[in-house]
Amino acid sequence: MRLVKNKIELNGSGTVTLCPEEPEDMWHAYNLIRPGDLLRASAIRRVTTTQETGSTSSARIHLTLEIRVKDLDFDPQSSQLHVSGQIVNETQHTKVGQHHTLDLELNRNFTLEKEIGSDGEGVGWDSIAVQMLKEAVDEGGKRRAEAVAVVMQEGIAHICFIGQFQTIMKQKVEMSVPRKRHGGSDHDKGMSKFYQITLDTLVRQMEFNTSSTSLISNETVRPILLASPGFVAAGFQKYIQSVATTSTPGLKRLLPSIVVVHSASGYLHSLAEVLQSPAVKTILADTKYARETKLMDEFLDQLRKETNKATYGPREVESAVDQGAVGRGGGVLIISNRLFRSQDVAERKRWVSLVDRVRDVEGGEIENTIKQKVVTPDFGIISTTLPVSPRSEIKCGPNLRRQASEIQNDNLSTK
Repeated sequence: MRLVKNKIELNGSGTVTLCPEEPEDMWHAYNLIRPGDLLRASAIRRVTTTQETGSTSSARIHLTLEIRVKDLDFDPQSSQLHVSGQIVNETQHTKVGQHHTLDLELNRNFTLEKEIGSDGEGVGWDSIAVQMLKEAVDEGGKRRAEAVAVVMQEGIAHICFIGQFQTIMKQKVEMSVPRKRHGGSDHDKGMSKFYQITLDTLVRQMEFNTSSTSLISNETVRPILLASPGFVAAGFQKYIQSVATTSTPGLKRLLPSIVVVHSASGYLHSLAEVLQSPAVKTILADTKYARETKLMDEFLDQLRKETNKATYGPREVESAVDQGAVGRGGGVLIISNRLFRSQDVAERKRWVSLVDRVRDVEGGEIENTIKQKVVTPDFGIISTTLPVSPRSEIKCGPNLRRQASEIQNDNLSTK
């Protein structure tokens, strides 16, 4: 995301103009924009005019509209963001109060304004919003996919990009492969064709998403995980090696980065199993994804063991912070991103205040693990993981332990 203009005032109100440059930027825009904000962007609106004779005609007009945001619809697979609301400024073709949906697009600027009302309504650009803006802007321009994963079985392949903030299925390959028959070669020919189509699709996606990797640039190629039941992934690796040797030398850059791992199936839900395998955890050890996954694993493990090293729930976590368990006590605050999307201003201020206190006063560590959406707990909103037992006896009941166990076994939710 490119920051075009920044006009945030000292009191927290103000506007920023941003330009999304890659698909993941739409995810950041979705997190930045909240109901009640003002959003200005280019739009196409169908306008109907009535002639003096009584006849009517309609045309699609390009114009710039500003709306008061009411709802957002984000499609992670296509990285499309639709923002609906009511028009706040009258134009030649629109009136105040009319409804419109703005479709944010790559390489098109949009301006976002957050207000602080005189009655205390509206939180403006608070510390959480500013932090999200910094993550979105990515001043160094170094944000890219942590890894590429191909989850496959005979005739089916899912190509996924594992990013810092989300995991996206870029494309699905599906074709019919003849069954093995004694003395026949149709199966081998079918698998060769399947491998060819999958490789072409993989290369096309990697070259199109140049922020993740490129076959022609000098930047380091990220790990490429090939996962399947049986020997399908291993066969695909051999096919890539063969093509790199005989016809496409540029593929040789990919070979050292390819890792073959086992999965239960070639369907998307098996990616969660792949990412939890010891081999993949070692490969992704220095990534943001691994950091978030490790913290969630530690938290769920402590819940099951009832060691009193993890506390759970809004009041319990606030109590633990009051007693110095986070920061001075060495704990880590794990907080869900959806809390900061609350339309209840008082609720949002409550959690922003807690995060500010942990970071600025207690000097503690904060991790927003729910951005990744690989594990999505429905049973809680805020958590703390502690390396030492807190001073108070805060225990979780059997229902929470059961839900924690269920969450650990949840399938991947793709974005």
